Amino acid sequence: MSAEGLTVEVTRPEDDAVSRLVKDQVASKLAAKDATLWGPDAEPEASIRLGWVDLPRTSRPLLAEIEALQAQLRQEGLDHIVLSGMGGSSLAPEVITTTANVPLTVLDSTDPSVIARAIGQDLDRTVLVVSSKSGSTVETDSHRRAYLKAFADAGIDGPSRIVVVTDPGSPFAELAAREGYRKVFLADPNVGGRYSALTAFGLVPAGLAGADVAELLDQAEAVLPALAQDSADNPALALGAALGAGHQAGRDKVVLGEGTTSVTGFGAWAEQLIAESTGKLGRGLLPVDVGGTSDATPGWANPGPDVTPVAIGTPEQTVPGLVVTDGSLGALFQVWETAVAVAGRLIGINPFDQPNVEEAKKAARSLLDQPPSQESAPSPAFADGAVEVYGDEKLLAGASSVEQALSAIVEAVPERGYLALLAYLDRDADADAARLRPALAASVPFQVTFGFGPRYLHSTGQYHKGGHPNGAFVEITGAVTDDLEVPGRPYTFGQLIYAQAVGDLGILRDKGFPTLRFHLTDRKAGLAQLLDAAGKVRT
Repeated sequence: MSAEGLTVEVTRPEDDAVSRLVKDQVASKLAAKDATLWGPDAEPEASIRLGWVDLPRTSRPLLAEIEALQAQLRQEGLDHIVLSGMGGSSLAPEVITTTANVPLTVLDSTDPSVIARAIGQDLDRTVLVVSSKSGSTVETDSHRRAYLKAFADAGIDGPSRIVVVTDPGSPFAELAAREGYRKVFLADPNVGGRYSALTAFGLVPAGLAGADVAELLDQAEAVLPALAQDSADNPALALGAALGAGHQAGRDKVVLGEGTTSVTGFGAWAEQLIAESTGKLGRGLLPVDVGGTSDATPGWANPGPDVTPVAIGTPEQTVPGLVVTDGSLGALFQVWETAVAVAGRLIGINPFDQPNVEEAKKAARSLLDQPPSQESAPSPAFADGAVEVYGDEKLLAGASSVEQALSAIVEAVPERGYLALLAYLDRDADADAARLRPALAASVPFQVTFGFGPRYLHSTGQYHKGGHPNGAFVEITGAVTDDLEVPGRPYTFGQLIYAQAVGDLGILRDKGFPTLRFHLTDRKAGLAQLLDAAGKVRT
């Protein structure tokens, strides 16, 4: 099925589900922003979260504002754009600028080495875009404080270098006005973060960095007529049915692979959209971003009965039950948002709330308010080389090596479950951590996911706690050699990332999930040990 700039192909079509969606006029009702589509419990939230439906048209006035500010900044020699944002505030601008091949430094970490490296790059040419609906997000607030101090230390007027994206009337908008920041862009308050790609949250940082965001809106607007049609040819209904009816048939995992396409990094954005929208009430779709479609991983090369494999672009191989979506980035944004909302109706959840996201934030705040003393800090079960191992004695069952500990957590994964690898490390300097996913996935009969923390807390973190309760979790933390203060706060970035890591793992453990933490006393050596052990694990 195709529309202008978009193709959706489903080799295992859910014809009955599509017929029901057509009969119920779901497409036209969604285009009309009918908040009753997801039932009475969801209606209050849905009624204030459907602004994304016509963003390709309503976001047009932003273009002139973005263009004018970009021209001013370039005239002043300010061409290094840094984005401080989490979840939808960072994932959409990242895929937009990566696809457009324009530079944008994305700060979605609290690792002190990441912050220090970003601040140390071209500060004299830097503009910081801080994106937060409320401004209370601990990561973005900490980034803003660190940059203001760095600007002041360099003799630069900090407020003139800060651009804010927030909701109208938010505490952040008030702060920005009070402190005299360069520019405040107000986003549509009736759009949730994961649906905000075509609001100011996606368009402002990408546009200031040099991406053609007008073209992005053109691409999305071109597919609106097709997405509003109550027809079996509607590509969003086909995709939504494949996801939603697939879930009802037991396929609760969506493996996202990137084939030949003009779009780069779409899986990370779709991962948040799927996980936060559907992972709740013990239901939902677990997204597994595997990178290239040639990766020989379970669920892509040999999809099991719990998997719907999806290719973004032309796949390098064909697999049973494959769904292919391809086209321009703007079109893909619009069709996936529509399809996931449709899938939510079929699954029976509210796709616009995220009831479990706040749990990790509260746990981190608690640890920051009352940090454990050196005497009360937990002791490792054992140490092996550059790795300290923390976990339940029953789970570890006498293990004394990293390989044995990994084997223990692999054995603890429930039937039709998954293993999540969560790395609170430096996404660039410790990039080898991402190799752990394919190394383990090649030898286990279940899906393995990977995410850098705290980034994943604003993405798959909702699914981990609210979705199907069949996960096991491995967290990886690393020694901090050069910490960095958070100005105006009684903690450092090193303490903040530790609190976020330990707090989230504690919640997962308290919910009864198998958990394990590897702490790297030497990051490079420790990662080498983990990769070696991952290659030896067998089930």
